Amino acid sequence: MGKTIAQKIIAAHLLSGDLTAGSEVALRIDQTLTQDATGTMAYLALEGMNIPRVKTELSIAYVDHNTLQCGFENADDHQYLQTVAAKYGVRFSRPGNGICHQVHLERFGKPGKTLIGSDSHTPTAGGMGMLAFGAGGMDVAAAMGGGAYYITMPKMFRVNLTGALRPGVTAKDISLELLRILSVKGGVGAIIEWGGEGVSALSVPERATITNMGAELGATTSVFPSDKVTRKFLAAQGREEDFTAIAPDADAVYDRVIDMDLSKLTPRIACPHSPDNVKNVADLEDVRVDQVCIGSCTNSSLADLQKVAAILKGKKVAPHVSLSISPGSRQVLSMLAKCGALEDILASGARLLECACGPCIGMGFSPNSGGVSLRTFNRNFLGRSGTKDGQVYLVSPETAAASAVRGYITDPTTLKELPRITMPESFSTDDSGVLMPLEEAKARDAKVLRGPNIKEFPVGKALEDTIAGTVVLKVGDNITTDHIMPAGAKILPYRSNIPYLSKFCFEVCDPEFPQRAKSTENGIILGGENYGQGSSREHAALVPMYLGVRCVIAKSFARIHVANLINAGILPLTLENGEDYDSLDQGCSISLKDIHAGMKAGMLPATVGDKKIFLRCDLTPRQQNILLAGGLMKYIGEGGL
Repeated sequence: MGKTIAQKIIAAHLLSGDLTAGSEVALRIDQTLTQDATGTMAYLALEGMNIPRVKTELSIAYVDHNTLQCGFENADDHQYLQTVAAKYGVRFSRPGNGICHQVHLERFGKPGKTLIGSDSHTPTAGGMGMLAFGAGGMDVAAAMGGGAYYITMPKMFRVNLTGALRPGVTAKDISLELLRILSVKGGVGAIIEWGGEGVSALSVPERATITNMGAELGATTSVFPSDKVTRKFLAAQGREEDFTAIAPDADAVYDRVIDMDLSKLTPRIACPHSPDNVKNVADLEDVRVDQVCIGSCTNSSLADLQKVAAILKGKKVAPHVSLSISPGSRQVLSMLAKCGALEDILASGARLLECACGPCIGMGFSPNSGGVSLRTFNRNFLGRSGTKDGQVYLVSPETAAASAVRGYITDPTTLKELPRITMPESFSTDDSGVLMPLEEAKARDAKVLRGPNIKEFPVGKALEDTIAGTVVLKVGDNITTDHIMPAGAKILPYRSNIPYLSKFCFEVCDPEFPQRAKSTENGIILGGENYGQGSSREHAALVPMYLGVRCVIAKSFARIHVANLINAGILPLTLENGEDYDSLDQGCSISLKDIHAGMKAGMLPATVGDKKIFLRCDLTPRQQNILLAGGLMKYIGEGGL
């Protein structure tokens, strides 16, 4: 039986396990990336491993999230990241150099290689045939130290693309259509491969938009073939030597196949407050727009912004609309300026923001109260924009630009003239924004600088055999990491300060949660389906652990978050009978006994009053040992790397 693209790359990097879906596999990791919102904790973990030098082929620390420096906190974190990277053999991408996924795609990604990053949108690199995973910072630190990356072997989904996109219909619309079909949990436990005749007409940046948005499906990762389109992109970046052709075998077997005819696709829009709340743009053309934000790691490539510039050329943004543009990298910004597109953008009345994540992570440019904000981003979770009642819609750059001019949601296919942009034969390359680490001899005596906002890495405690706990919070389905540990300019500067950060845990759901959890011995959180979807931020596990949470019981979990819970020493349990969720209330007591034996058996009985419920404990032997040790850091300290 033939192999899929993902199976081929996994087989080439397999350290233990086999390709049977559902089994645990350990992978050798070639490259890692971190960003500054999650990177500080990752490097604190790396320092705690007492390993003098990273052992990957390439590791890069990007600064692209916390770039607003309203106080000393972000600047201190950046200084820490630069000095720790220099000492441990990690390249450092300076603030302003660009968004990690866009820069990595342009300058460092290689087909056939493995990549993990402390950011859930690391699968962006799958657009050029990498097998790229979002992961918690501790997992990234372990990989940098030479350890394996462990995943449950996923199922294989294939999306067959036929036909070609009509003018005004984009890769973003392909992503939103798949979200409409599968939902935000439809990709859980699967790798999504893209193939079919329609793939050949998609550029690498378009493919990267699609693999980026795969994170919103809950997929383990997404990947495209590496073909002549990939080769042309790499050649234009001056790195044709990095090309390797990768395609599935003709007799590869997939667990599910989805067919999509691109010629029938129309512009799509994700309505508040979930990426899978997808409708036709044409059905919402009477909705007045207050704000438009174009950029993010999803849609900030040169081609994206050239199309925006062509739509804006000679026009003005509607008087009641505020438009922001965030180029994805310094390369994109430089080339926009050279070709004149930047002048067209600025002449329209748009505001140019830094080459950074910016509004996508709630770092500035929040909408007005109750304002309608159209964004070319990947997430529109409640409150993520920084405005709690902001009405955030996800759209393509073409829909965004057309709507900014008209002042109402606008289907770009109705425009008289639509731009046709071709990829340049060569990109303007300047890697001076990426600093090389110190030579190993000099690195030994180099100092790592820590500001007062950087606190110690919190560690959990060994898992007892009995826990008598209390449900300190009950939440519903699709709770995101933004619910658990919000983003935004107010909170992000404290990502390296867990004690202070803990004040904001579950602020969106219940402002009283932090104090209640801290005052409760052995807190338990009760969740619904797809608990922990969204970001890879391990703070959503570290902070509850710091507040005394010992266990999370849910109907189901998102992949990265359940790994982060285990790494933090929090026991994740799944309700065997989903109906038991309705009978459990916040404040009720739950007694867990014989936990160690229950973990091995895969089922753990619990007592709630005079009622007994059963909880699935789907843990590998390695994960059980991590929990018994009190989390990944303690496990590594005991020789578990």
